[in-house]
Amino acid sequence: MMKNIFWIILVILGSLQIQAQTSVSSFSNAATSSFVTYQMGFQRPRESFARKEANLKALFEVKNLKWPARYMYIRSFKYDSQLEVWVKNTVTEPYKLLKIYKVCALVGTLGPKRFEGDYQVPEGFYHINEFNPNSAYYLSLGLNYPNASDRVLSDPVKPGGDIYIHGGCATVGCIPIKDDQIDELYVLTASSKSVGLDFIPVHIFPIKYDVKKSYDYLGKLTKDNKQLKDFSDPLEDAYDYFEKYKQIPIVMIKDDGQYVVNNALPKVPKFQPLIRHRPKATTKPIVRNIELETAAVAKWPEFPGGTEAYTTYLKQLGKDMTPSLPDSVTHTYAQVEFIVDKDGAPVNFKIIRGLDKEFNDMLIEKMEQMPKWAPAIYREKPVAKKMVQTVTVGIN
Repeated sequence: MMKNIFWIILVILGSLQIQAQTSVSSFSNAATSSFVTYQMGFQRPRESFARKEANLKALFEVKNLKWPARYMYIRSFKYDSQLEVWVKNTVTEPYKLLKIYKVCALVGTLGPKRFEGDYQVPEGFYHINEFNPNSAYYLSLGLNYPNASDRVLSDPVKPGGDIYIHGGCATVGCIPIKDDQIDELYVLTASSKSVGLDFIPVHIFPIKYDVKKSYDYLGKLTKDNKQLKDFSDPLEDAYDYFEKYKQIPIVMIKDDGQYVVNNALPKVPKFQPLIRHRPKATTKPIVRNIELETAAVAKWPEFPGGTEAYTTYLKQLGKDMTPSLPDSVTHTYAQVEFIVDKDGAPVNFKIIRGLDKEFNDMLIEKMEQMPKWAPAIYREKPVAKKMVQTVTVGIN
């Protein structure tokens, strides 16, 4: 038998979802109401329908969607603590974003669940397989963990289980949202099941791949972890496919348990590095021939407005110099020597500690634009005095 034969997972295969749901609209009114009628026999679902159904119907009308949802897709993002609900009316039209819920508690780290008691939230491709109206966490929707991939890659004896989307804002490996949100999601999913939607896919991703902070964090985790990267890459493929087409991708499993996304898009960098257009100095430094510099003076030079005004000037100078930093530098400290001449003019600027030529030249050009000082005083006469100043540039 050839290795790496692809096994199609029915619960996550988009084309089978389409095939199974094309007959949704043909269900009779009796069949339509049966599951909701059953749920109404329990107090919490009954209260949830009373609180949420009317508002949800109004939301569907605003978004030009049929109630109940004929097609529904749920995806959750661990690091970003979000759960999204997408809905559409027909097989061919794109999904529309209906709701975003905040996942209000998280345990574990990024990466898949692999054994019972690891406190990990699973990552991968699942579907709702249980409605629990009497959950210890108010209401809950069960997921089919372990799926076919997990059964290959997880602990063969104790892979773990009982993974739910539930209320209560507490978890040891599930996806918790607030009680007033789980009752809304419960009404959405139960109503859809009543019109024949037996397959509601739930895809769990480590991150939202279009959020730079999240993308960078996952990149750090996978940089030296080939196993985690090999697992995470197909999840990114599935995310990219849905973002482009607003349709659920076909996901398959190889015989080693790894996911494969059919017709995955070519991988391209999501975030281009910031390239600064660094300004360049346009004037030459002012150099004076100063014969006498007095080491000891009776009064030091004074910036117009005094010490507080000079501090404000230096802070603004640091901000103004930020565009002159090289691409790889976010902040630096420069040290500049200059002379306040006896007429108060700041001249003869010299970089003691700086960066490259472009940065140093621009810093001198900007500092030469400072106003005249009150010069130093020695024996009751103005004299030239050397100054040394540290300038903080960029983001500390």
